[in-house]
Amino acid sequence: MDRSLRPSAAFLNRRALLCGASALASLCAFSTGALADEIASAAPQQSGTKFSFDVLTARMRLAAAAEPALPASLPEGFLSTLTYDDYRLIRFNPDRARLGDVENSRFRLHAFHLGWLFKEPVHLFELGGETAAPMDFGTEDFIYEREAAAHAPQGQSLPGVAGFRLHYPLNRPDVLDELIAFQGASYFRALGRGSLYGISARGLAVNTGLGKAEEFPRFTDFWIARPKSGGDTLTIYAALESASLTGAYRFDITPGDETVMRVTARLFFRADIDQLGVAPLTSMYLFGDRNREQFDDFRPRVHDSDGLAITRASGDALWRPLSNPASLASSYFTETAPRSFGLYQRERNFDAYQDAAAHYERRPSVRVEPVGDWGKGVVRLVEIPSDKEVNDNIVAFWVPEKPAKAGDSLEISYRLIWGDLPPDPQAERAYIIASRAGEGGVSGVHNTDGTRKFVIDFAGGTLASLPPEAADQIKPVVSVTRGEVRTQTLFKIPSENLWRLVLDVHANPGATVELSAHLSGWGDTLSEIWAYQWIKP
Repeated sequence: MDRSLRPSAAFLNRRALLCGASALASLCAFSTGALADEIASAAPQQSGTKFSFDVLTARMRLAAAAEPALPASLPEGFLSTLTYDDYRLIRFNPDRARLGDVENSRFRLHAFHLGWLFKEPVHLFELGGETAAPMDFGTEDFIYEREAAAHAPQGQSLPGVAGFRLHYPLNRPDVLDELIAFQGASYFRALGRGSLYGISARGLAVNTGLGKAEEFPRFTDFWIARPKSGGDTLTIYAALESASLTGAYRFDITPGDETVMRVTARLFFRADIDQLGVAPLTSMYLFGDRNREQFDDFRPRVHDSDGLAITRASGDALWRPLSNPASLASSYFTETAPRSFGLYQRERNFDAYQDAAAHYERRPSVRVEPVGDWGKGVVRLVEIPSDKEVNDNIVAFWVPEKPAKAGDSLEISYRLIWGDLPPDPQAERAYIIASRAGEGGVSGVHNTDGTRKFVIDFAGGTLASLPPEAADQIKPVVSVTRGEVRTQTLFKIPSENLWRLVLDVHANPGATVELSAHLSGWGDTLSEIWAYQWIKP
């Protein structure tokens, strides 16, 4: 099989720590002869190798019928002996950037070096029209500093790279900023204008948080289309491999204030999968307003994201503040054709974080917008205990109702929007601007009733224009499972132009309490729905 279209078959363990789909019907209906003709048409040509998304799809479908290959390994010598200290002294030489030979190209590609944690080669190809040619890399493409320079042989070809990143004039027309990076399994992350890296996405999540070994599919090969002169959209194709499935991916990337990625995934299942996680997002939440007392830290908050947002098919919006639980926790939100879901960083003021190095106020939010009808399924949120901010301990993804079975295929499309993503100031419904928790009862005195106090602040929308006297006409709609509300108060804070709902909740020790609350009035929903999971110690 030609190298430029080979589906490398290796998959990675956790980093350092269906033919029924109508869009695939024509591919699934290929006869043996038609598939052979399709593969033959992709044979190497003098000008390059024929490539299209359908060709890649056919190859990944064929690969799913075979056993996965063993993970590739690095050759003995220089690459296999790189340490962390060596690796951090290696960087791509910007003078060797790819895609710069296109007239008025606004994109540049830099590769990540193999070695250290990244032992399985990733292969890159450049697309010109309908033909693909390998992007070859060698030691001359990288800058080796100090101790790393002593290990690096001159003029040596590399068997692949660890991934790549794209640069684009995102913040200034005269500076090519880093825009997006693909590195490690199927992980990638991107930026909107003014953002700093934080949250990550990945191709798929397989059996995440099930109490069994998680499977990490891996992007093994990428095809990068040559950008159009002066163009602001770049298309990337990728081959996905793991023990249980293969996939063909297409990414159409358009940078801006909000960087938009249109993703199309065509998946082929080798084996039954207990839980297929679509459009997974991975982030970090260490502490904030609800668990500040657990950390002796000068900073008020440390997190890349502070909440999960879901917009339902009805238009109702749900906000689930994140937590750092004492043990693995999961929340499930059953939805039918949701409009969107995502992990957000809502607090954008430096004072809320006081971190002059990490600048958590500039970490991007990411919204997933389904393209087409995703049907019924579950948005699952997984929260993992963590005591360090270097650990990504938050995962959110979509689980389709139809299980993934061996021999089936699935095509699914969605948009990923990266950026600040602030609440809509013109929205009629108020949004949740803050969510706090602490000891229940009356402040300033010793309380023994064992309640937990939850304080939810609502801002914006129609509520913002209402006077404090309207509290009698606004109804808090509160739901609690495995617990009870002992006291409930709603009032307006005029100086901040927000409405505050205060709940004192009681539960038995060890109970997992699910709470929700929103404000209603005049026959209408006036706010987002606040949802939270409290595990009573």
